[in-house]
Amino acid sequence: MTLDAAQLKIDVTEGEAWRRTLAVTVPADIVRTERSKIAKTLAARVRIPGFRSGKIPASVMEKRFGAALNQEMVDRVVGDAYREALKASDLSPISEGEVEELEYEPDAELTFRISFDVNPEIAFARVGGFAVERPAAVVKDEDVDRVLERLRDQNGTWAPAEEGRPTAGDLVSVSVTRLDSEDGDEEPRPYDLILGEGDAIPDVESAIYTLDVGEQGEFDVTFPDDFPNEERRGQSEKLEIQLRERKIRELPEVDDAFARSLGDFEDLDTLRGRIREDLEKEAGDQSEGAVRGQLLNAIIEANPFEVPSSMVDRYLDSILGDGQGADPERLAQARDQLRGEAVRSVQRILVIERIAEQQELQSTDDEIDARVEEIAEKNDSNPAEVYARLQKAGRIDQLEREITEQKVFDYLKEQSTITDASA
Repeated sequence: MTLDAAQLKIDVTEGEAWRRTLAVTVPADIVRTERSKIAKTLAARVRIPGFRSGKIPASVMEKRFGAALNQEMVDRVVGDAYREALKASDLSPISEGEVEELEYEPDAELTFRISFDVNPEIAFARVGGFAVERPAAVVKDEDVDRVLERLRDQNGTWAPAEEGRPTAGDLVSVSVTRLDSEDGDEEPRPYDLILGEGDAIPDVESAIYTLDVGEQGEFDVTFPDDFPNEERRGQSEKLEIQLRERKIRELPEVDDAFARSLGDFEDLDTLRGRIREDLEKEAGDQSEGAVRGQLLNAIIEANPFEVPSSMVDRYLDSILGDGQGADPERLAQARDQLRGEAVRSVQRILVIERIAEQQELQSTDDEIDARVEEIAEKNDSNPAEVYARLQKAGRIDQLEREITEQKVFDYLKEQSTITDASA
């Protein structure tokens, strides 16, 4: 159907800072015309014994399909009138509209009220004049050593151990048999697991620690309350466990040869230098992130505003996912625990967006092209190919946000005093 806002009566009511309600009245002649169109279309499609297609009397159509005609008409008229009312009122909802009142009688006008959220208005009294301390970005020798140890562990190998009982960190192969199974599942099952990493329930791990390679034993175990199989939670069973194989982790020496094995490093000092550079960049990014967080928090404290629950809920959805397969009670608990931080995160996002709009700091096409060229140069790639890959992966929008945020924070730092903390 074709509707014009001029044909409608539209009233806008403001609730909370972000809540709007539209009261819309659609004239009776428009309602009758739309219902008549729907009835004609339906009459041409349906088949009723005793009547030719398209020749079904209106009285028969009303008797058979009156309720369905009304519902189809209401859906169409409300949908089109809502869209026109939004345009006429210059409103952009950020949540689904909720129809709160709808009145319709045959041969009469149709009225409805629909409420929704919009972006909250933020009036900035001040966005600068704050004193912010930048945390020191310090990288110590111990930090480099920890990365080296992690690389060493990642490049370790497994070697068979013929003697001795296993310890935490060992890779073991075991077979487990349920001795008092009620469902007839008494065949031994093989498992490979690393001890101490939670791959097995505590009672099973404790049992494995008591065995030598090739040895087996019978053990009473109790399944924990969070065991995946709900029927076995809290239940006790007798298991026969055999330790078939044990392997220990052998780690390489941290020397020049180790450094060369990891890539284009002449010696261990070169590797340590690269690790330090990476850690310093990471520490610098964290320090910059701390400055940004302090600035945004200061702005929010100086210009307090509330945010719609719908925005907070969407943010939580993006963090926690759709919750399929999750325990509803735990999911609800997680949402409650994260809600406070989610509110602050939404406030920060809105502050960045509003300042970008007010100061005209949104990213430009030239800036995006320049960033793509930087990425291409670092990866020795063609800029056009890089852009195509980013676009296909849906990351151009992310690039735009990153550039806009950088410009916003450059502006905000100019408005405040940033001092460096002593190391």
